[in-house]
Amino acid sequence: MSIQKRRERERAERERLIVSAARELAEAEGWDAVTTRRLAAEIEYSQPVLYSHFKGKDAIMAAVAVEGFAELALQLRSARVGAEGARAALAAVGAAYTAFARRQPALYDAMFTHRVDLPFATPEAPPALREGFGELLLAVGPIAADREDPRLLTETFWAGLHGLVTLMRSGRLPEEAHDQRLALLIGHFTAAAG
Repeated sequence: MSIQKRRERERAERERLIVSAARELAEAEGWDAVTTRRLAAEIEYSQPVLYSHFKGKDAIMAAVAVEGFAELALQLRSARVGAEGARAALAAVGAAYTAFARRQPALYDAMFTHRVDLPFATPEAPPALREGFGELLLAVGPIAADREDPRLLTETFWAGLHGLVTLMRSGRLPEEAHDQRLALLIGHFTAAAG
């Protein structure tokens, strides 16, 4: 292995370590606890090493978000392809989405609630972001009526899922009725599809 390849591999490993440590710390203590100083101590590198990889906490959070979108896309794909029929696929994707958000609230926040320097809904969006939305689109598209824009319908479905998750997490909606709310959302989205 050449010295250059070894350095590139070591750099990629450090970046993975930084992102992993940020995720773990955020899930344990929240994003306010994630600072470059704290991360440097956690991974036993100096702050200048962190800054050689990321401009600061916002860039680290953006890297965490991209990683999260890749994971979400895989989980949504698995749910969608494991279901039979359009309604079942939409229900499975909705359940997978909300379960993902509930299991990893800090990751979900990095992806959807905190301001991160990532282009959304543009051709410049990282592939993982496009894949995450693409999985939602593949689940919603088959239930779109003839004159409905599948992308807009997908955005509306996504907004419904996000609203359920956000309102439940903030204590505005009681947890125990989550399954019924999700079933109502799916039922109304698939009513016209038969």
